[in-house]
Amino acid sequence: MTPLRRLVLRFRQMQEKSVQAAIGQSAVIDQLLINQARILARMNRVLTPASLQDYEFKIFSQWGEDGIIQFLVSEIELPNKTFIEFGVESFTEANCRLLLMLNNWSGHVIDGSVDNVEKIVGANSFWRHQLTAQASFITAENINDLLDSSQFDRDLGLLSVDIDGVDYWVWKAIKYYRPRIVVVEYNAVFGGERKITVPYDKDFFRTSAHSSNLYFGASLPAMVQLGLDLGYTFVGANSNGVNAFFVRTELLTPKLLDLAKLAEFVDSKARESRDLQGRLTYLKAAERLESIRGLPVVNTETMQTEAL
Repeated sequence: MTPLRRLVLRFRQMQEKSVQAAIGQSAVIDQLLINQARILARMNRVLTPASLQDYEFKIFSQWGEDGIIQFLVSEIELPNKTFIEFGVESFTEANCRLLLMLNNWSGHVIDGSVDNVEKIVGANSFWRHQLTAQASFITAENINDLLDSSQFDRDLGLLSVDIDGVDYWVWKAIKYYRPRIVVVEYNAVFGGERKITVPYDKDFFRTSAHSSNLYFGASLPAMVQLGLDLGYTFVGANSNGVNAFFVRTELLTPKLLDLAKLAEFVDSKARESRDLQGRLTYLKAAERLESIRGLPVVNTETMQTEAL
């Protein structure tokens, strides 16, 4: 064996050890986080909340969705411990990851990136739990087939919709599945008064739709009305003004009914606007809306196109 060959083999051995050490360290960190989540979830059960936001805590979610979801799944009857989540990227930061790893739910995740799905399949959590992953760009035309590919009972435990685009139209297009809990992203930049959404385009992509990156999705009032039309009650939004939480109306408990009475629009403080070169511009408050003023939106009450 040549000195170069020995060097290459040695380097590979060191690399493999480093990878295994990182995986081991990651598993330890995950277990610590899960133990923390277990404690926080138990503490939440004794709360007398003023709003759904009082249940928030973050373990794997982007904001406080983990705590809210833990409360909701403990509050209603769930014959099927199953979830489907859209737009998960690598599933490192996601609404349903804690359900998988703490509560041992079965899950099906969908993302438009093949690379992201490969990362999910290669993760330690993938073989430890019953999780399937699918690469697909989600549209109103294919959503029902994508849901069926999960092979879950249509009385699904939880559905999380976050595709930064035509979320309203995708939720509206679901025909057969009746998730007990729905988490759906809304666009707080559209405000808390008008029932509006971006027009439907099966090829809608947030970044190319408008350079600001702020023109996407639907307003909270539009999502609340759609939920009512589909048999769901809005029980609250997270404190960052990103996600709205819905429960099938016939499953509402007294505690959820009280929360629904308190549920209201929550504005987002996130400053994620961008310029033509894709650089953050940090617009805030009314400046965000002004940057997309005049763009077309659909009034979901009249189904007519209006100017934003």
